[in-house]
Amino acid sequence: MSQSTSGAESADSTSGGRWVVTGAAGMLGQDVLAVLKDAGIAATALRRTDLDITDPAAVRAAVEGAAVVVNCAAWTDVDGAESAEEAATAVNGTGVRVLAEACAAAGARLLHVSTDYVLPGDAEQPYAEDSATGPVNAYGRSKLAGEQAVAELLPQHGYVVRTAWLYGEHGPNFVATMLKLAAQRDTLDVVDDQHGQPTWSRALAGRLVELGQAALAGRAPGGVYHGTASGRTTWFGLARETYRLSGLDPERIRPTDSSAFVRPAVRPAFSVLAHDRWAEAGLPPLADWREQLAGALALPAFAAPEGADRDGTAG
Repeated sequence: MSQSTSGAESADSTSGGRWVVTGAAGMLGQDVLAVLKDAGIAATALRRTDLDITDPAAVRAAVEGAAVVVNCAAWTDVDGAESAEEAATAVNGTGVRVLAEACAAAGARLLHVSTDYVLPGDAEQPYAEDSATGPVNAYGRSKLAGEQAVAELLPQHGYVVRTAWLYGEHGPNFVATMLKLAAQRDTLDVVDDQHGQPTWSRALAGRLVELGQAALAGRAPGGVYHGTASGRTTWFGLARETYRLSGLDPERIRPTDSSAFVRPAVRPAFSVLAHDRWAEAGLPPLADWREQLAGALALPAFAAPEGADRDGTAG
């Protein structure tokens, strides 16, 4: 197993021990590693090629001596899970159980990243952390199996952090796609009947590190937390705000409904999550989605591409 280390070993005394980040090559995993490095916290980065989280022996070896494990490894192909639910559950359910068992044996805290898709998506008010689950697709069922494993095996030292509508500079995402299409199409039709909280992966990474530190200090009770931005919008609203902040004409974005984009997996119509439990860990909710988006769009990775004219045309 190849491993890479971020940070200085001398930082162990202040961070409470070594951290392990699985799924380290993904969008969120890379941001978590960057935050840990900035904080001077020693971390072992494990990519999918470094660690199969369904392999108990390999996972035990990887977790041994760790203080905190941040699990960013996941099957994320929502539509693909519809025809390969067993494979998705092997990663999102069985793999998480293996990690939880290893963390329990090693005395490590596990921060497991989950999703709004474990919820039914039919509410009218934000879902509380203890709201009844009810996935509407295979991906959601696979992720719920992982949540249940953490709750069962690590009732005190397991932390499930649900996120949604994630975007960042290190992977494909909706915000990057909207900007790319600005140079290819004059107008874009975007769904306006799905409600959620666009969340910048860097902001979530920072919160995961804060939660891990609070856990090590005994200030954060185990259980479910909602790692999404404050406020709410639709995909249409997110696209328009992305264009506005990027100096593009937001009128190029036109509203449509989900019936215009039929996909194999049903999407929840309402993915707005409440954030009350952060107070128990002594932390505020994450910033409003507009504030997060403005921060992300200031990065070079999100610059509007050449050919995306400001006058409302692509050319």
